[in-house]
Amino acid sequence: MTASRTPTANLERLDRLMDEAGLDAVVLRSGQNFTYLSGVVYPGTLARHQDLSDSTRAVLLLWPRRGAPVVIANKTAAGLARRDAWVERVELYEGYVQSPYEKLAQVLHDAGLGGARVGLERDYVNVRDWELLQRHAPQLRMSDCTALMDRVRWIKTDEEVRMIRRAADLLDDVYREVFGRIRPGDTERKIHADMMATCLAKGFEWAHGILNSDKNTIPYAGESDFVIREGDVIRTDYVAYLNGYPGHQSRNVVVGRPSDAQRRDYATNLEIYRAAIDRCRAGARVDDLYAYVMNEFGKHGWSYNSLLIGHGVGAWWHQQEPILRRGSEVLLEEGMVLALEPHKDHWHVQDMIRVGRGAPELLSPKFNTDEPYIVAV
Repeated sequence: MTASRTPTANLERLDRLMDEAGLDAVVLRSGQNFTYLSGVVYPGTLARHQDLSDSTRAVLLLWPRRGAPVVIANKTAAGLARRDAWVERVELYEGYVQSPYEKLAQVLHDAGLGGARVGLERDYVNVRDWELLQRHAPQLRMSDCTALMDRVRWIKTDEEVRMIRRAADLLDDVYREVFGRIRPGDTERKIHADMMATCLAKGFEWAHGILNSDKNTIPYAGESDFVIREGDVIRTDYVAYLNGYPGHQSRNVVVGRPSDAQRRDYATNLEIYRAAIDRCRAGARVDDLYAYVMNEFGKHGWSYNSLLIGHGVGAWWHQQEPILRRGSEVLLEEGMVLALEPHKDHWHVQDMIRVGRGAPELLSPKFNTDEPYIVAV
């Protein structure tokens, strides 16, 4: 490890779960796991190569249970790894000519791990590369470590929580600024572009999200020229990344004075939403949380049209395990960070919380959601 940077990942939990699984090492190539354990946040094209399983320019992280970790990168990606990673050793392979898995086999052999039991992410290692690694390291015992790494990541360290809280505060600053500039006659495209530009101006590395009016039936708008009018409800759902960790919140805007029906529906949705948050305590079963929300919506004659009521968050990508969905037997654990978002159509409030033994801790408290944001006209 370098002296200048300290890992933010939950290494104690990683060691324990690797021991339970009998793994001598893990090899990670997904953006969420590579970023989590290396500290490197790749931008742009380099980021896409982490997300595409067929990339011939993948960057790998070999993390042995004992011994020093190694980044395996091509020349284009190596510079940022050497600058930002808390991993000291970077091994180069020739991009487009040599496979990173061929280089991995060599590194494993040199480390005495050629016949070790190694976990890889089956979700991110395609058949071509899995077979290639088997060919170059025939004694290697390979297994899937995807679920193991999900379980490692979903318990956050104090430093991770600090980074998430900072990103959440900054995203709410963006919301306030952009909402203050909304006027009737603006298009969804204009407001969405303002959100993106303001996120980047504030220092976020990248951002994405949803913005659309309740009068626009296309669910993923924001890129449309639909015109916002007085009386419209605007739904927002944005994620912005700072040092690889997200601010992830949803806020509502009403253009002009809200009607009685709008105030009533917002308040009802907010009541169900906050009650669901309060139930997110250590030991709660995800399927029970989902059933509670469905039952509460049903009491008001509302149908629930979303696929989930929330999800974990973490490095690189905001929607991580545990996914709060129907049928999940996962039990919430102390230290999880979740984004909760049970919502009625465009009445969409979302915040991030840290699960504890008692009431969860709100990590995105900067924006008052007691009422929707009102644009004066």
